[in-house]
Amino acid sequence: MAADKKWLFTLFITAFLSLILLLSILSSFSSHTPYPLILRRGLNYPPAFAYYISGSSGDADRVFRLLLAVYHPRNRYLLHLGSESSDFERRKLGYLVRRVGVMRAFGNVDVVGKPDAMTYMGSSNIAAILRGASILLKVDGGWSWFVYLTALDYPLLTQDDLSNVFSSVRRDLNFIDHTNDLGWKEGQRIRPIVVDPGLYLARRVQIFHATEKRKMPDAFKVFTGSPWVTLSRSFLEYCVLGWDNLPRTLLMFSTNVVLSQEVYFHSVICNSPEFRNTTVNSDLRYMVWDDPPKMEPVYLNISDYKQMVESGAAFARQFTKDEAVLDMIDKNILNRGSNRVTPGAWCTGRSSWFSDPCSQWGDVNILKPEIHATKFKESIENLLDDLESQSNQCIIQQSK
Repeated sequence: MAADKKWLFTLFITAFLSLILLLSILSSFSSHTPYPLILRRGLNYPPAFAYYISGSSGDADRVFRLLLAVYHPRNRYLLHLGSESSDFERRKLGYLVRRVGVMRAFGNVDVVGKPDAMTYMGSSNIAAILRGASILLKVDGGWSWFVYLTALDYPLLTQDDLSNVFSSVRRDLNFIDHTNDLGWKEGQRIRPIVVDPGLYLARRVQIFHATEKRKMPDAFKVFTGSPWVTLSRSFLEYCVLGWDNLPRTLLMFSTNVVLSQEVYFHSVICNSPEFRNTTVNSDLRYMVWDDPPKMEPVYLNISDYKQMVESGAAFARQFTKDEAVLDMIDKNILNRGSNRVTPGAWCTGRSSWFSDPCSQWGDVNILKPEIHATKFKESIENLLDDLESQSNQCIIQQSK
């Protein structure tokens, strides 16, 4: 009997120690530094970005992948799936976000619960962007720049790279491709009067055209350009809070313009004495266009990889879902594993096939730029040289 009791006691102790060891191993996989941590904001610290990422029906997985690629605890994120997407997709996107430990801990990612109807080529798109900017201004008072992305975009550098380069940039600057040389757009985009049913109908339908055209305005100059913008917090506060009437006036004018997202911010900033000298004439994007250009840039693939890397751009568009070149960007530029956030200096965990380095973190206010930031830094320095010469700021081209 004594021998049996001794054997049972030994078995119990062995099982207990094995359980403790197993729990310890599992804990090492999932443990992280408790939140809250100190997020240091201000001119003496790296800038933070507010990302508005928009998608349509079937884009939940693409939006989530893009979020992982551009994630950093210091930034703020707002994800939007248009009204044509199902409630199931929105719940799925919210579930995917909650599964990521660092996003759950820092609470810096939100999903729009009541979506906006967005009509292709209509002004409902600029309404949705302004709503997103308003939310981001309200929920976070510390970010410096607003970045607009869609599910078709992807970054070409890490957030450590982006923040490191932007640390030397004046925080009132706005990166917005713009011109008032309208060319064919005057007759086909600006003067035609269109109505966007997405502004008053719950379902998604296309814009329709009025029979008459309007005269060009003489109270302000119309500017146009790329809809892919990186805007300063101060300028967005001007657009949203509107202590001057110009943003509201141009919003009403843009309501009946084809592709108003190519007109609104550009015209507001270049007609504002306070902000017209803060423009950097670039959208920071790598895109390839047909010749002659069509409505959208061509879809990028592996054959474009080298040119993308050497372009000095921060983002590229557009990509098909799960395009192979995205895996190349993840592996060679972002160093990002499948279903993991892009690692940065803040990640302190061990990196392996079964362990996510960003499941543990330390000081989120430090940066570790990689070699791929070099081209982007050169690009920004060239743009800032143009800014100093004032050769690229809201120049009004005289009609011939």
